[in-house]
Amino acid sequence: MSRAGDFKRRMPEASSHLRRPVSLSQRLHMDLPLLLGLFLVTAYGLFVLYSASGQDWHYVKRQAIFFCIAYGAMFVAAQIRLNTYRYWAPWFYAMGVGLLVLVIFFGVGAKGAQRWLSLGGFRFQPAEVLKLAMPLMVAAYLSQRILPPNFKHVFVTLVLVSIPTLLIMKQPDLGTSILVATSGLLALFFAGLRWRYIFGAVGLLLASVWPIWNFVLHTYQQQRILTLFNPEADKLGSGWNIIQSKTAIGSGGLEGKGWLNGTQSQLNFLPESHTDFIIAVLAEEHGLLGVLYLFAIYALIIGRGLWLAFNAQDTFGRLLAGSIVFTFFIYVFVNVGMVSGLLPVVGVPLPLVSHGGTSIVTLMAGFGIVMAIGTKKK
Repeated sequence: MSRAGDFKRRMPEASSHLRRPVSLSQRLHMDLPLLLGLFLVTAYGLFVLYSASGQDWHYVKRQAIFFCIAYGAMFVAAQIRLNTYRYWAPWFYAMGVGLLVLVIFFGVGAKGAQRWLSLGGFRFQPAEVLKLAMPLMVAAYLSQRILPPNFKHVFVTLVLVSIPTLLIMKQPDLGTSILVATSGLLALFFAGLRWRYIFGAVGLLLASVWPIWNFVLHTYQQQRILTLFNPEADKLGSGWNIIQSKTAIGSGGLEGKGWLNGTQSQLNFLPESHTDFIIAVLAEEHGLLGVLYLFAIYALIIGRGLWLAFNAQDTFGRLLAGSIVFTFFIYVFVNVGMVSGLLPVVGVPLPLVSHGGTSIVTLMAGFGIVMAIGTKKK
């Protein structure tokens, strides 16, 4: 009689010359095309920032330090297993919501808004944490349910999205609240949301325009929307920013006036030239060609990120990577739209180009997660 062990099949050991060599980038969980795109946009950002800041090396050095921290965060995020992200997602989300609650009682105010916490002399914006915690939470929740999501799962997801969004709007920070809500809703959309829910949401949004306008938006936020349609109504007040921005963009022409030769930015006509309106500086000094070069780099980053999301090995990875990459696209779209006068000014910086701190670190950490998803072995 044959023994049970006689029927076990064993795969022969592959000889060393038949094994596919593993590159250093694969060992480090780094995706080289995506890393190249990120390096190009950060280098270009420092180049533009020097001019936009009035040739102030303080801003450039500070931004370079943030980039070093951000690349470190990206590398660390890329080494973490997806199961670890899935397990810690609810705790990360709860921590982010808890920090937003602390902002209400112990937050540091600036320019009429209370958005920051100060710890040991270091000031940070807890809302930035939710830009990662939100898609992590929604992706972890939906990936463990039958898809497309039913009404119950859609409702729970909307509650998860609404809690931090409302807390951020209370600070008030309309721009960040839109981005946080978008990151969660994109994960819900990629989960195969049925069209009847989408049409229902659009109808509900249209019906909510009046109460949102009267009871949710602050006066200055209402003024920004009104200024969008007629900035010349208050040329020296609320319309000043967008008028100067459009003037800078139009005066650049095809090739621009040359590096450090912009008049709107160098003569301080353009407000917030090193943050929200930095692309207007780029358009004035480097023209349409300089803007198209930046857009080409963004297209490389977004395209590669979507390719990694499409080829993810599980539902959690696809939902998470797709949400992070599309949120990055929303960053670019909203900033360019508001600077060019197509959207209201909501205070969204140009990603990885505008001067900033916490937002840069969270963006790069997000791309580290995308790399972790894209380099996961089959």
